[in-house]
Amino acid sequence: MIERSHLAIIEAVHRLGTLTAAAQELCLTQSALSHGIKKLEQQLGVCIWQKHGRNLRLSPAGEHLLGLAKRLLPQFAHAEQWLSDIAQGTRGTLRIGMECHPCYEWLLKVVAPYLKRYPEVDVDVCRAAEFGGIGALLGFEIDVLITPDPLIHKRLEYIEVFEYEHVLAVNSDSPLTQHSRIYPAMLAGETLVTYPVEHSRLDIFSAFLTPAGCTVKKHRFVETTEIMLQMVDAGRAVAALPRWLVEQHAKQLNISPLPLGDKGIFKTLCLGFRAGEQRPLYQQQFIELAKSITK
Repeated sequence: MIERSHLAIIEAVHRLGTLTAAAQELCLTQSALSHGIKKLEQQLGVCIWQKHGRNLRLSPAGEHLLGLAKRLLPQFAHAEQWLSDIAQGTRGTLRIGMECHPCYEWLLKVVAPYLKRYPEVDVDVCRAAEFGGIGALLGFEIDVLITPDPLIHKRLEYIEVFEYEHVLAVNSDSPLTQHSRIYPAMLAGETLVTYPVEHSRLDIFSAFLTPAGCTVKKHRFVETTEIMLQMVDAGRAVAALPRWLVEQHAKQLNISPLPLGDKGIFKTLCLGFRAGEQRPLYQQQFIELAKSITK
């Protein structure tokens, strides 16, 4: 019978590279570790490792069990943490995934008072570039996903936080400011800076330029909102960002927001959760605080 301990051994040996290191991490003797796997091999009638010189290489059966370990071990850990959190009420770790790069500044406004109000809760934030949001949520790697593009899924549910308008941030002295609204063809001679994600996940392309059959002169990736806005301020680029963010920075920078198209592009920031789960008290408190700080 495959047990959790077997999966933990296979994952640890694969990650650490040696039986000795894995045994130390799992608080086992090397002989106990080897005996446990040999017994499992006898029960299943397959080899889990194959010798490759002095090293061990997972067999096809071992690779399958490693995949199982990577899926199940995080769920075991999540279940144990969840039960502990329920028992203690407000103690735990809130793991947040961000799929809205420019909304990071909004999140800081939520996290700062949250940490002060709930000192026994830790907060861990992963940005979208570092993970697949939906997969991480379904895989129990995060507890909440902050996204403006909720994917409908039977195992997920969303709570709306606030609506915002996606606008074009331009230098206030740009000829573009002579127009009350921006249309796709107007950007043909512009340099557009965006976060480093594929076109399909960028509203400026998927909801504005691509449907009109238009594009920009040059498209550059920029990691941070701050550098992006500095480039707009210097008149070297334009950027598509939330109106509230542009207006906030327009107090210090020479930038202006312009609507995109006749109807504008409007988004709703949502908090995504696994459906049907009872949420610990500290998660409920985060939701309440997030809904109270709208921009």
